[in-house]
Amino acid sequence: MGITYKESGVDISAGDETVKRIKPLVRSTFNKKVLTDIGLFGGFYDGTFPEFEHPVLVASTDGVGTKLKIAFATGIHNTVGHCLVNHCTDDILCCGAKPLFFLDYFAVGKLEPQIAENVIEGFVEGCKENSCALIGGETAEMPSMYNEGEYDISGTIVGVVDQKNIVDGKKIKAGNVMIGLPSSGLHTNGYSLARKVLLDKYKVDDYVDELGKTIGEALLAVHKSYLKTVEPLVGQNLLNGISHITGGGIVGNTSRIIPQGLNMKIDWQSWTELPVFSLIRKIGGIEESEMRHVFNLGIGMILIVDKDKAGKVLELCKAENPVVIGEIISI
Repeated sequence: MGITYKESGVDISAGDETVKRIKPLVRSTFNKKVLTDIGLFGGFYDGTFPEFEHPVLVASTDGVGTKLKIAFATGIHNTVGHCLVNHCTDDILCCGAKPLFFLDYFAVGKLEPQIAENVIEGFVEGCKENSCALIGGETAEMPSMYNEGEYDISGTIVGVVDQKNIVDGKKIKAGNVMIGLPSSGLHTNGYSLARKVLLDKYKVDDYVDELGKTIGEALLAVHKSYLKTVEPLVGQNLLNGISHITGGGIVGNTSRIIPQGLNMKIDWQSWTELPVFSLIRKIGGIEESEMRHVFNLGIGMILIVDKDKAGKVLELCKAENPVVIGEIISI
């Protein structure tokens, strides 16, 4: 008898077991717009939007980078998927869009159904939080591609915005106010530097007084979704620009939406930095310019608004503890 697929490293039965485990989880995200069940070659989603005058689809795809290394080290696998859905949701929210559905990709060297189920649980939690459906995905078992116990994830989100409500930064002008919404931690960026600094000194299960939690807990804090707070502001035409603070920091990301001839004047002392960033800076002896370039430093999203609308936006966002962090100026 010749060599089998299982002997080469791919266990189809483990894949079948994984699908069996995740079916009820995935179905729990479905709504009346989802027209197919799990298992077909594509996911069907009803594309009629009678509530919009001119619906425009907005899509984004991403991963969570080396935050996965913390999941591997702690054995906690049910949060990184949640982070990914929230990250993608925040990306399209910057255009004024709300999510409709999500597609996930889970790749692993050796498929362990329990771990796969935990990862998918995270995707499901994220989809439920953001009222979108998980209508499809791919689980790939690829021997020798990944170290034992490791995997990779990515995802694609599709959302919709009425054309009249698109937020693209074109309305930004000098005198606009920059309002920052606090982050929950590193979110999904800067982990290569954070791991190099922190894990040279600590283990993931070490409790650190400055953090009030373990290193692993601080680094696995779920990326915050700002959808429920920010989407209503879009519909009220209160926002000229929205910036999601990911890799590149506050300046790098917000510069993407600032029109030519304008710049940002940021008061870096206007908010309280999260302890995890202070710890990274102190232990690593990292220059301030590098910290600002790599990390969000405690601000996960920035709303750019007319000065006379700033008070109303601050009031409507008060559950997020917003803070005015700067203004737009002419060059």
